[in-house]
Parts: sequence; structure tokens; C-alpha cells
Amino acid sequence: MPAITHGELIEVSPNVRRITATNASRMTGPGTNSYVVGEKALALVDPGPAEEAHINAILDLCGDKLKWVLVTHTHRDHSPAAKPIAEATGAELIGNIITNDGFQDDSFQNARALDQDDKIETDEFTLRALLSPGHVSNHVCYLVEQDKLLMTGDHVMGGSTVVIIPPAGNMKHYIESLERMLDYDMDYFAPGHGDLIENPHGEIRYLIEHRLKREKKVVTALEKIGPASVTALVPVVYDDVDSVLHGMAAKSLHAHLIKLELDKRASVDNDVWQLL
Repeated sequence: MPAITHGELIEVSPNVRRITATNASRMTGPGTNSYVVGEKALALVDPGPAEEAHINAILDLCGDKLKWVLVTHTHRDHSPAAKPIAEATGAELIGNIITNDGFQDDSFQNARALDQDDKIETDEFTLRALLSPGHVSNHVCYLVEQDKLLMTGDHVMGGSTVVIIPPAGNMKHYIESLERMLDYDMDYFAPGHGDLIENPHGEIRYLIEHRLKREKKVVTALEKIGPASVTALVPVVYDDVDSVLHGMAAKSLHAHLIKLELDKRASVDNDVWQLL
């Protein structure tokens, strides 16, 4: 697999090249991956953070050939560079916008919205939109059909599972989105953070199984300690996770509890959860 190298253009498939921003962190891994699709008329997926060096590297690469700037979602490590890049090139902004829940990038505006299976088609490639709510409700993945490569944003990440943050994030929708992806022909995932992932259908099945195993731990914890708050449940449900990460784990735990509520298996009263 091609290694993650900041600021350098790396070919990841016949029609797709990757350039990684320098915003490495615990939550972003080695940094946000931006993907350039095509050679003639270019599409840019996930322009990334508004880092001057990253923006300039993309502009130097794409020039006046850039026609479309697409985002998987509007979290601040994925979309802020979209506006300056579009203004510099005249490229069309594409992506779905939601009300800001405290985590969204308000600079991403006036974009063409997407429905399931919307496509950009050129002589070189077909780019298909797969709506993938879960990590956040406006999330979209993009399939380069000729390369059988799916750019997954934060729906699937290299090296870790994604955090689901209610209310814009929804665990039930996340699992349903993964299940829908099994219907598509893919050879690789190109995630928003980390390197290419082989055997995407196997990865999907693993992620679904992993989330459902965690859900079982939530149910077992509620059976064991009775009605409880998210705070009380976290160290029990995530006893296999470093306590330093329990703050973020609490958000995904909340998402699991909401899924159980939607499935009519749990209820909440004054932030205290219990099984039905």
C-alpha cells in the first residue's frame, strides 16, 4: 500500500491520487486525506482543513482543470478548504449541508445537494454518491466505479472505528448504511484518515459485527447495574478501551443507547437509561 506522506501526491488507483494534510492528531490519525479523481476534468473529494500549505498544494496540482469540489461531510477537518479552492478555480461545490450541531463547518455553503446514486460522469471516470448517514447525518461516500474504489470519509477509517455523536450522528443509521454498501462492487476503501483498506466487504461485515457486539455489552451492563447514566455505563461497556478515550467513547455509547430506544429495547428518563 502507498504510505501516508504529508503534502505529496500519491497514486492510489488508476484514476485517483491522494494528498494528505498535516493536521495529524488523536482524532484525525496521520491527517485528512484529500483525493483527486481524473486527469483532464478533475474532481476533488474532501479538500480538508483550511491549511494554506495544503490548499496551495491542491491548487498547484489541479489548476484550471478542477471542475468539482465534493465533501463527504462538513466536519471541520474535511470541508473548510472547499470555499477557498472553489473560489480560486471556479469549481462547483457539491455536498449535503445540515444545521450546525456545534461540529459543522459553516463556511461550506451554496453547494449542490446529493441523492443516493447521483453521478458525475466523464470520459475518464464515473463518480457515484452513496449516502451514508451515521457518523453524521449528511455523510456521503463516493465510488469511482472504474477503479472499484470507495472514498469513505469518516464512515470507515483506517486503524480505528469512527465516533458516532448524537444527535447528528446515529448508530442505527450507521449500521444500515454499512449494510447498504454490501450491494456495491468494490475492491478498496480509500478512507478520510489512514491508508487504503483491502477487502471492503469483509471490513463492512467486521464493523457491523463489532458494533453489534458493543451493543450487547451495553445491554449486559444495563442488566448488571440496572438503570444507569451514560457516565456510569462507560467504564463497564468500554473496559477494553484506554480510559483517556472514554470521553469520546461516551458519545458512541449514547448513540448505542438511542439505537436501543429506537428498537424499543430501552428507555430514558432524566438521562437515566433502562431496558424495557
